[in-house]
Amino acid sequence: MNFSNILIRWYLENKRDLPWRKTDNPYLIWLSEIMLQQTRVTQGTPYFLSFTNAFPTVFDLANANEEQVLKLWQGLGYYSRARNLHKTAQFVANELSGKFPDNYNDLLKLKGVGEYTAAAIASFSYNEPVPVVDGNVFRVLSRYFDVETDIASASAKKEFATLAFELMPKDKPAMFNQAIMEFGALQCVPKSPNCGICIFNTSCAALQKKKVDQLPVKSKKLKVRNRYFNYLVVSDENENTIIQKRTAKGIWHNLYEFPLIETEKVENFEFIAQQIQSDFFKENNPSVSELAKQMKSLSEINPESIIHKLSHQHLHIKFWKVHLKGTIENGINSKVLKTFPFPIVIHNFIEKDFLN
Repeated sequence: MNFSNILIRWYLENKRDLPWRKTDNPYLIWLSEIMLQQTRVTQGTPYFLSFTNAFPTVFDLANANEEQVLKLWQGLGYYSRARNLHKTAQFVANELSGKFPDNYNDLLKLKGVGEYTAAAIASFSYNEPVPVVDGNVFRVLSRYFDVETDIASASAKKEFATLAFELMPKDKPAMFNQAIMEFGALQCVPKSPNCGICIFNTSCAALQKKKVDQLPVKSKKLKVRNRYFNYLVVSDENENTIIQKRTAKGIWHNLYEFPLIETEKVENFEFIAQQIQSDFFKENNPSVSELAKQMKSLSEINPESIIHKLSHQHLHIKFWKVHLKGTIENGINSKVLKTFPFPIVIHNFIEKDFLN
């Protein structure tokens, strides 16, 4: 029995019961694949169910406003995915009459759809024989065949896609793609796989050569940048606060946050107090500027920084409580505050510390 037959038989006996595997609807497949980029299945599944409940068709998603989409996406990270998801839904609904392209090459033309996602939709929805290549596929194939190509290199994806295509039964592309990804997710895991029970333990080259922990080969990641965020949680005499929208390109684009002082390092109480009482609010929120000069009190909410890790950035976050005399013009109360889409670290703070 060859590799693909053994793999598919394993899959049929061990596959997880996942909601997007019960359909070939390209909208639902696309939605699940975008959500599962850089995201674990256990984390992504509740979001998939929430989105399909709120937006059962591509027209429903297209007609939603961006803040609705970002609020529902809150906590899933990589928010550019949500913005691209929304724009693509609008394009499919308005320009393609709600019909997704039915082949790999045309799917690639959609915003936010790369080679992997296009292959997944093409094979799962239309049974087109196109191999998917993700981290699981890299790992399974590199170990089984002892492929030492650096998977971070430009040529790796093409090399592994060619190998996967050769192995793929052309009459079962969807099942093969699902099987090899599932095998990587459940059996051929990154660290300490249980090779003793593996269906390929008599034929896996890496196991025979004692190289399982060395494959796949991947060059080191980029250097992580440290950033220092000081959020000013302003509160007036009515317990109202202020927030702002992040409009600049970069992390958390179009999400909301409290007024921010970004510094080069962790700063002390005196520095933050001086910034508040100078002209910090003059540009950002002129109506608060005069109130800030008569600040009632300032306190650290979290003396130890919260370290929020992104792919290439580590954010060292402090929240500062700023009590002001008087009332803030157009201030926001806690009930309204909860309706805005925030980065998950700020959302968690609001739920845990601001509302209690």
